[in-house]
Amino acid sequence: MDQTSNQRAKYFISKPIDQFFIGVYDISKFVVQFFREVFAPPYEYQEVVKQCYHVGYKSLSLITLTAFITGIVFTDHSRPALADFGATSWLPSLTGIAIVKALAPLITSLICAGKVGSQIGAELGSMKVTEQIDAMEVSAINPFKFLVVTRVLATTFMVPLLTLYSAFIGLTGSFLDVHGKDQTSLTAFIHDAFFKIGYAEILSTLIRSIMFGFTIGIVGCYKGFTTSQGTEGVGRAANSSVVIIMFLVFIEEMVVVKFFNPLYMQ
Repeated sequence: MDQTSNQRAKYFISKPIDQFFIGVYDISKFVVQFFREVFAPPYEYQEVVKQCYHVGYKSLSLITLTAFITGIVFTDHSRPALADFGATSWLPSLTGIAIVKALAPLITSLICAGKVGSQIGAELGSMKVTEQIDAMEVSAINPFKFLVVTRVLATTFMVPLLTLYSAFIGLTGSFLDVHGKDQTSLTAFIHDAFFKIGYAEILSTLIRSIMFGFTIGIVGCYKGFTTSQGTEGVGRAANSSVVIIMFLVFIEEMVVVKFFNPLYMQ
């Protein structure tokens, strides 16, 4: 009995570890295949543009509302703390740094993870279980290039643009709040908001948003492209896409911030 129990314990311990490393290997192969296919002709320009439109259009309204509210709420929450030190004049600078460096990339990526990442996972998953991807292969169409490469490129291109738009809307909400309470002019607000923002901050924001966009596309496509077990698998693909993307986004955020913090200090 003891030997049997030990064997079962080893099995339950080793199986998740084996599955983890098998999953890492499969994802690595998927990413390598993407970089191999993205530079090889033919190039699906029209499909990339179509997917860029879908990524931007499906996320724009929610990003607009969320970024605007975030700008107002962050400004309102920051005002009392600065007022205790008599430093409310630093409010535009504080909101500018917070929105451009941190809030805009995170808000945009998390919204796109929920709207775009889940949709990609569900869309490709349904095509997989209904054998539409197999039909494309029979029709001499490269399904990986047409379905995966185009969507990953679309998210990688559009998330940085949506991040800049989110930062603009967030600062607009912050300005309206500051102007309503302090009568600060637009010129003074813009000057103070961007006074502490240099090339390192902008570069950090762009790098993070590109990484987030690539993560959203590649994870959503991988989970959808490898879906199994019918409609139940489609639901799991959509759900796991969002969870994994959000987890990786926060990991990438931590890594990039740790890398760029020394540059801010210089």
